[in-house]
Amino acid sequence: MCLAVPGRIISIDDSDPEMKMAKVDFDGMVTDICIQWLPEEVVTGDYILAHVGMALSRIDEEEAKLTLEALREMGDLPEKDPAGG
Repeated sequence: MCLAVPGRIISIDDSDPEMKMAKVDFDGMVTDICIQWLPEEVVTGDYILAHVGMALSRIDEEEAKLTLEALREMGDLPEKDPAGG
């Protein structure tokens, strides 16, 4: 089974017109994700679903947060630290 994980775009790099990339925050882990082939335009602050370095779709913030909480409950993400760390 494949799992797509929600993350929030924190910056977009479109300096290479053939490979548009974004820095994406996955609940505290930041990584580069290809956003070149998304069917819709995304901007900083949008949430996306990503799998193996590729953005699959844009999702709304509420859906992203619900999915992240479900992943935490399943033990696939660490619990959030109430102190913010």
